[in-house]
Amino acid sequence: MSTITSVELNYLVFRYLHESGFIHAAFAFGNEAGINKSSIDGTLVPLGALIRLVQKGLQYLEMEANLSNCDVDLDEDFSFLQPLDLITKDVHELGKMVNERRKKLKKDRNKESEKEHEGGRGLVKGKDRHERVKECEKDGERPENRKELEQQHGNQTCKEMVTDQEDMVTVMREDNEAFRGPEPMDISTVLTSQTNEISRSDVIVLEGHTSEVCACAWSPTGSLLASGSGDSTARIWKIAEGRCKPALLNDPPNVLVLKHARGKPNEKSNDVTTLDWNGEGTLLATGSYDGQARIWTTDGEVRSTLSKHKGPIFSLKWNKRGDYLLTGSCDQTAIVWDVKAVKWKQQFEFHSGWTLDVDWRNNVSFATSSTDTKIHVCKIGENLPIKTFVGHQSEVNCIKWDPTGSLLASCSDDMTAKIWSMKHDKYLHDFREHSKEIYTIRWSPTGPATNNPNRSLVLASASFDSTVKLWDVELGKLLYSLDGHRDRVYSLAFSPNGEYLASGSPDKSMLIWSLKEGKIVKTYTGDGGIFEVCWNKEGDKIAACFANNTVCVLDFRM
Repeated sequence: MSTITSVELNYLVFRYLHESGFIHAAFAFGNEAGINKSSIDGTLVPLGALIRLVQKGLQYLEMEANLSNCDVDLDEDFSFLQPLDLITKDVHELGKMVNERRKKLKKDRNKESEKEHEGGRGLVKGKDRHERVKECEKDGERPENRKELEQQHGNQTCKEMVTDQEDMVTVMREDNEAFRGPEPMDISTVLTSQTNEISRSDVIVLEGHTSEVCACAWSPTGSLLASGSGDSTARIWKIAEGRCKPALLNDPPNVLVLKHARGKPNEKSNDVTTLDWNGEGTLLATGSYDGQARIWTTDGEVRSTLSKHKGPIFSLKWNKRGDYLLTGSCDQTAIVWDVKAVKWKQQFEFHSGWTLDVDWRNNVSFATSSTDTKIHVCKIGENLPIKTFVGHQSEVNCIKWDPTGSLLASCSDDMTAKIWSMKHDKYLHDFREHSKEIYTIRWSPTGPATNNPNRSLVLASASFDSTVKLWDVELGKLLYSLDGHRDRVYSLAFSPNGEYLASGSPDKSMLIWSLKEGKIVKTYTGDGGIFEVCWNKEGDKIAACFANNTVCVLDFRM
């Protein structure tokens, strides 16, 4: 009589059947084992029962191959069952037990992950678009059919907190010229004075969304702020000019609710994933997880619904003239919409992966980036790309044309940012100083074709390595490495005058950097991860949207 554990026996049965090709498995197991009885966790089991166990194992393996949502290793599945379960229960009961225990295991793992990252991993723009891409690819499902994601976020109110001063060190620069320096500097800056904290009296907390707020954008011409959320709504907030006055929040906020859901409230297929104002500030476009783009007036009325994509819209941009809207989707296509005619102008189907970002070069040409690692430059009326940039080794998360439309910046999960020119096939610069994936990039509003032509053009990049880096595009080198966040950096925004840079992170903090002094000058910390930050056109207010369902508007004065 021999003694083995239940997991060992389960694994032995599975491995033997698997490696023998299922030929005479029951007979072979009985003879080669050379036993008449076995002790399973103290229970004697006759040889006949073991043979029936093997026969049932064959049925179970066949059933296992057909089980849905098989996201757990087969070897691990047998650890879910006890030997007596295999002997005493039929195949359907075993399958039900495995599925139930899989679900429990997955739920427990998700809870551990959420606890580790204070609200869940990959929280960006509400639902991390790259995590959704990977999940959909893994499951082989179209994203529009996916069920509600399991990530849950807290429902707390945004509040100001003091940044932990003990973790911070201030590095001062003695001789600063705008964006220039002989060597790149690692700037690990923290606040040494409470004068750097944005006062509670200078913050308005906008409440009303019932799920994480993943996008926000100021109107380019007025005091309207748009926000998009996982609660199937976008909202247009009227922000009074002048100083923020939180006391007014005792009255109902001046807000318009733009409902995207046709069915139940908070239906996840209607998550608002992206939004953009036209140049005149008269129309707001929103993209949704249901694959539809919608155009709204400033009165909150839907002007048109644009339907042709077969998957979630990840990126959406107006051209400068405002007659075309460009959308990119995980259906691997980009579409140009004729806004006046309320119909699609042209669909571009050049990518073999999901289209993650789009950006206009001018009124008729644009670039698209994808999980297929490629960047295509397209033009309305052309049936093929007019340029294709190849050089990234992983999905290209973000692309941005510089203010002149002559240089294209890109960033990728391959941990590099690159600069491209229409005059060259290969990248002009390859920035490799980040140690993890680069999520987003932004050009400074400086240099030619901007309101600050006498200042040098700079590119900023934000990475999962918790740093923001500034690059001299002309010389192709690193200027500064800004190290102040304690988690991934998801969002960047330059002030209109190009003197300041705001960054937001899941570490719940927004940091405002002075690019001239090379240090943090203001900070704000809330109760949820920050998905996006943006400046108003005057440069005296900054908005930030949070995972705790709120939007905060902060006064900025130096």
